Amino acid sequence: MDEDVIPVLRVEDAAAAVAWYERLGFSRQWEHRFEPGLPAFVEVSRGEMRLFLSEHLGDARPDTLVCLRVRDVDAVAREFGVPVDDAPWAREIELRDPDGNRLRIGTPVA
Repeated sequence: MDEDVIPVLRVEDAAAAVAWYERLGFSRQWEHRFEPGLPAFVEVSRGEMRLFLSEHLGDARPDTLVCLRVRDVDAVAREFGVPVDDAPWAREIELRDPDGNRLRIGTPVA
């Protein structure tokens, strides 16, 4: 087994969050609920990147910052209509998901 880390982000509406993350190129992998009508816990992935989206209170707090490294930040910036910032370490954008979680998305500078 390879070791990895999976950030957990708090969301109010997992279905709406999954739709938003799909715009970033993520796909829903699975969803768990202890019973119908109870909070959802969902995994989304994009290549090797994975995130858990949780409706459970206490799993995570809003306004979390997650950094994602992608091959083409310009394509993501076009999808969301935001400008790209050139930093010494990467070309980056920062987005907020519908629940206020911050995503710093960048392509490292060679």
